[in-house]
Amino acid sequence: MRNFVIFDGEQRTPEWFTARAGRLTGSRASDMLATIKTGEAAARRDYRTQLVVERLTGQPQESGYINADMQWGIDHEAEAFAAYEAHSGHLVRRTGFLSHAELMVGCSLDGDVDDFAGIVEVKCPKSATHLGYLRAKAVPANHLPQMLHNLWVTGAQWCDFVSYDPRFPSGLQLFVQRVERREMDILSYAKCAEKFLGEVDAELLEAQSLLMSEVA
Repeated sequence: MRNFVIFDGEQRTPEWFTARAGRLTGSRASDMLATIKTGEAAARRDYRTQLVVERLTGQPQESGYINADMQWGIDHEAEAFAAYEAHSGHLVRRTGFLSHAELMVGCSLDGDVDDFAGIVEVKCPKSATHLGYLRAKAVPANHLPQMLHNLWVTGAQWCDFVSYDPRFPSGLQLFVQRVERREMDILSYAKCAEKFLGEVDAELLEAQSLLMSEVA
């Protein structure tokens, strides 16, 4: 049984940013998990503050800025999906934003397969980065938090990490590596996420109490 609601608006639109506002998302999972030896990591603290501000104002705080490398990826997404579908035999569905039905959580998938039986994470990176993936023959560690988050939200049984670069020779243009749900510690991640969300709730209440005191 699904535990999320699908927002079908196109990604990167104002409506999509609004749907994400105030919610813990997969693209920021690594910030939520960030740690340092003592105290709290700045990335974690700053992200918590961002979510509080978004909930207070109802306005997304993301800029929507796209640099040249990001634009390259956007321009070649369709090619990447076609290459993956030809390689895997899977047809990939695109959706906008998935909002968790009970928690202030969500994710924007690159795609899903067979009604969320599996999900797909597609990248069209710099050529040097793509070569690194080919050499390592493994999912890069910096992408695992997002994949873990998305598996948690969707309940999917696997996630395929896909890297595509049409500038390479044909046999090296596509890299695909699967992560199975059973290989990931979903329960521990869920606990970390719920703890973080509790901290966001507490900070939001504190901010709201300040507002009430000013009104009084």
